[in-house]
Amino acid sequence: MLRIAIDAMGGDFGAEPIIDGALKALSERADFEAILVGDSDVLKPLIGDKFKDRVKFVKTSDVIQMHEGATDALKRKDSTIYKAIELAKNGEADAVVSAGHSGATMSLATLKIGRIDGVLRPAIATLMPTSNASTSLVLDVGANVDCKAEHLFQFGVMGNAYAKCVMARQKPKVGLLSNGEESSKGNDVSKEAFELLKKIQNFTGNAEGGQVFDGSVDVVVCDGFIGNILLKTSEGVAEAISTIIKKSVKSSLIATLGALLMRSVFKGLKKQISYDEYGGAPLLGVNGYVIISHGKSNAKAIKNAIFQAINFASSDINKTIEQELKDFKSQNA
Repeated sequence: MLRIAIDAMGGDFGAEPIIDGALKALSERADFEAILVGDSDVLKPLIGDKFKDRVKFVKTSDVIQMHEGATDALKRKDSTIYKAIELAKNGEADAVVSAGHSGATMSLATLKIGRIDGVLRPAIATLMPTSNASTSLVLDVGANVDCKAEHLFQFGVMGNAYAKCVMARQKPKVGLLSNGEESSKGNDVSKEAFELLKKIQNFTGNAEGGQVFDGSVDVVVCDGFIGNILLKTSEGVAEAISTIIKKSVKSSLIATLGALLMRSVFKGLKKQISYDEYGGAPLLGVNGYVIISHGKSNAKAIKNAIFQAINFASSDINKTIEQELKDFKSQNA
């Protein structure tokens, strides 16, 4: 049975949605136990007598707030995320889920758990909805603002491995996010990365922004600066479209009646574009399994983040990444 350490107090809305999500996950899957890290005096009343045999508590009172610097994380040894990462480092947990400070989570995981042999920089990957009812994996979306071509190449290797090992894509198509499909497009770093990524058998070349959402590529590679802008922009567009639809529906009786007939369509659209359906973003490249969730995660998002952590930790992805990097290195020796 897998042990999932959960930063139970790190999200924007406190412990309630995190505990609610953990309880939903426990009720739907029997193959894991939850290790809740936080103030047990607050957490235990929220759990009650449910799942006593599958819930453990690690007591700590400090929480790293979103506005605080990630550089202080190593000094905050009594913080929820520090304790959760420490459990993974010591082999007392198989995976970590946190909706808390993403910078602190990434820094602690990298420094305490360590990187996979051969990985230069870990990357945060996120699932994006596509028009063919599937998902694409985008990385990096925030861990590395400035990247060299070799970093982007390794993101491609790691994303390709995740798509195969966790997303069950047999031959995932890997694309490099650029300002045009032609190999001549991009800046100096992306052009150099293009040549390196050609070593990946299923590399399809440059991908334009629209291809992130049309299902033509499974893995989209970019640096963390561009990736984070892409992520936040897509969230903003989805929210804007939802607001526009709601206002339009209320504009007339005919529109309201039409919306009632289209209710199942709108429900499906909301499900497909909502981040809570995907749960969180895997941190690829560390020698462990860490899921970074949105700070505003609701119970459903936390539940799905836990499921994602289970699938992540049950895979052979880290061994695959290490072996593939070794193979590429030996080919160029």
